[in-house]
Amino acid sequence: MDVTPPDFTKLVNLASSRLGTQAIYATDDFFADKQRLVDDSEAQWKEDVYDDNGKWMDGWESRRKRGEGYDYCIVRLGLAGVIHGIDIDTSHFTGNYPPSASLDACYSPDGDPTENSEWHEIQPSTSLSGNSHHVLPVSDDRAFTHVRLNIYPDGGVARLRVFGNPNMDWSGIAPYQELDLVAVEHGGRALACNDQHFGHMRNLIMPGRGINMGDGWETARRREPGNDWVILSLGHAGDIARIVVDTAHFKGNFPDSISIQAANVKGGTDDQIATQSLFWRELLPNQKMSADNLHEYADQINDIGTVTHVRVNIFPDGGVSRVRLFGTKFDKDLA
Repeated sequence: MDVTPPDFTKLVNLASSRLGTQAIYATDDFFADKQRLVDDSEAQWKEDVYDDNGKWMDGWESRRKRGEGYDYCIVRLGLAGVIHGIDIDTSHFTGNYPPSASLDACYSPDGDPTENSEWHEIQPSTSLSGNSHHVLPVSDDRAFTHVRLNIYPDGGVARLRVFGNPNMDWSGIAPYQELDLVAVEHGGRALACNDQHFGHMRNLIMPGRGINMGDGWETARRREPGNDWVILSLGHAGDIARIVVDTAHFKGNFPDSISIQAANVKGGTDDQIATQSLFWRELLPNQKMSADNLHEYADQINDIGTVTHVRVNIFPDGGVSRVRLFGTKFDKDLA
């Protein structure tokens, strides 16, 4: 059976709590707090753990409804954007999951929705199963700031993931303005890596410095020749002038050295990107790393022109907290 996740799951989770997402309202969250719905960690099961209202559940859970209607939760997305897919995750909810759910979305950039706000159904009612991921595509090219998860009639949902592209207005960015082209808030994506045993590759482009060693990309200990690598996609094609590699919290497990290749990719698919990267040019020659430190490079960067993707190579293995690629966007009108 093919269990390959859809391509849209590689996009930014606009409903990530680390990006500032807030569950701002729920009709009922008696059994489990609504904010848990957007936690970034996978839902956990805690055997024999109870609170004052009943069994502790890692997600949002309402009471058993004894009248007409249904429950819903409104979420303010951490990043406004165009939604391409969702995951309604009912992990660990078995006898208490909703039989069905739908999702509405709203664009309200100047504040939270009011009674007069216009909502659009972006995912019609769909049947749910217990303890399962429901990964569903969304076909709507409008940008949204809020979503409303409707559950029929009640029950519990562990997590809601909202995959999409941040609503970045690149036309408003001046050609000479420097910014981190690979940052998640600017549309950067982590596409592929050979190993992420201890820490997910998407952590590399998250805001701020890592909060601990788990908040970074870390590979398993290498026991054979070679090196580990990760491929990142810039939010916009651009020219990179400054690179920052942060090994915050990595002390006995930072890479010995690092290099970066890059290319202006004009064809192919994300699935083929690893093969293409073998022939990319050297943007940053091999540089020695140090523990728990910020490493900044400018003069060491090779001028290879406009790029859209980079391959970060670490030798031989280890952990990196963040990668920042500062530069200016490529403006085809000025090219």
